[in-house]
Amino acid sequence: MTGTHLTFFNSLTRSLEPFTPGDGQTARIYSCGPTVYNFAHLGNLRAYIFTDTLRRTLMLKGYAVNHVINITDVGHLTSDADAGEDKMELAAAGLGKDIWEVAAFYTAAFKQNLADLNILDPSRWSVATDHIADMIAFAERIAPSHCYEIESGLYFDVKTVPDYGRLARAVSDEGESRLDPVSGKRNPQDFAIWRKSPAGEQRQMEWDSPWGRGAPGWHLECSVMSLKYLGPEPFDIHTGGIDHREIHHPNEIAQNQAYCGCTTDQPGFTGARFWMHNNFLVDRSGKMSKSGGGFTTLQSLIDAGVHPLAYRLLCLTAHYRSELEFSADAVTAALTRLKRLVMAVEKIGADEGSADARYLARLDAALSDDLNTPIALVALEELLADRAIAPADRRATLLLFDQALGLDLASLSRAALRVRPADAALTVDEIEQQLDARKAARAAKDFARSDLIRDTLVAQGVDVMDGDALRWDWRVALAAS
Repeated sequence: MTGTHLTFFNSLTRSLEPFTPGDGQTARIYSCGPTVYNFAHLGNLRAYIFTDTLRRTLMLKGYAVNHVINITDVGHLTSDADAGEDKMELAAAGLGKDIWEVAAFYTAAFKQNLADLNILDPSRWSVATDHIADMIAFAERIAPSHCYEIESGLYFDVKTVPDYGRLARAVSDEGESRLDPVSGKRNPQDFAIWRKSPAGEQRQMEWDSPWGRGAPGWHLECSVMSLKYLGPEPFDIHTGGIDHREIHHPNEIAQNQAYCGCTTDQPGFTGARFWMHNNFLVDRSGKMSKSGGGFTTLQSLIDAGVHPLAYRLLCLTAHYRSELEFSADAVTAALTRLKRLVMAVEKIGADEGSADARYLARLDAALSDDLNTPIALVALEELLADRAIAPADRRATLLLFDQALGLDLASLSRAALRVRPADAALTVDEIEQQLDARKAARAAKDFARSDLIRDTLVAQGVDVMDGDALRWDWRVALAAS
């Protein structure tokens, strides 16, 4: 689709801007990946649904995409600034396991989450600990003019680059209050490039460097890996959650400016041309966060009987830059909506036809307008209900919608949406046997027995659907968030 010109919101300028790849052909995207010390919570995963929608949109517009996601397995402290313990070291100690095992386990779990959500694999997974030598070389290049050494390590002086904090727009007392004090720092916003291991302490992950044995700061890895695999000239798009907009990404930009040797007459270089951020997933108690404990994972939804693509659909119902409220009612409504979509797709059959230009234009206009997925979903539902379009043509059009929205509607079945809750007492075979017995009771006009079987199934979490070919479904029983 090449009709409507793409427009994206650039967090750096706080404005909508027309987008084309720098070389006109390949969009180069870097996405901040997870710190693999725990399972990703649903708020984390919203970021990757957003980025996947971005990638799918670019591909649908005819562009190639070179997409890098990093895996942070070292350097991220319990504070998003520069204090506290390394999250990986802390997790390994708490679990009594080798830190490399912890990283491998949670990396695999994260990749499974993406697969469950039908998120495309990136062009490259980039792991922080595979790039320690690159990080040291990067730090050596910027250190003479931009860094200083104190007892705890090598720190970046933010006063040495122009426009520090331009992305966050929060170089203020409020912004500084989020930064934990570190003895010897020149400025509150200064951040660690290399953290020395304390005397007498040995980390599981530490390396020799010109500034002593230790580990890189959290911010360093993304500058190093994004410019290595997507540079050296500015790449196209950097994505992440809106929380990264305040500290992590401004620090990346500062490092990038230092590395390229930008001066005050070159304030525009930030590493990426566009910085795009998705908003928070919130529950009634506030922003979702795994650091606070009690977070909700994708597996917890699956265990409750919710198909993971229902969560993807829930995310698509809100614009990526809007906060999205998470609740049991919202997820259940998304699952119901997904079932209705699947039912509508099943009814149009599998014949091949030609895509309808009017609906494709609506899809193109919605996604080209800063990924307006709620509008695209409305167009999709109207398409599926439009009897003026031949079923085969509706299907051909649906396939293009599906490429963009990633709901797998072309192959998903209602039966596949019938996810067995982890606490379900019955097996599928047992339910079918009970329903066969109920059918026999109804045929014999033994309505008392028929009602008893139905009520027993309902009490065990199974909804009986008389007159429906599927016959039954699990009842989703999510605890209120």
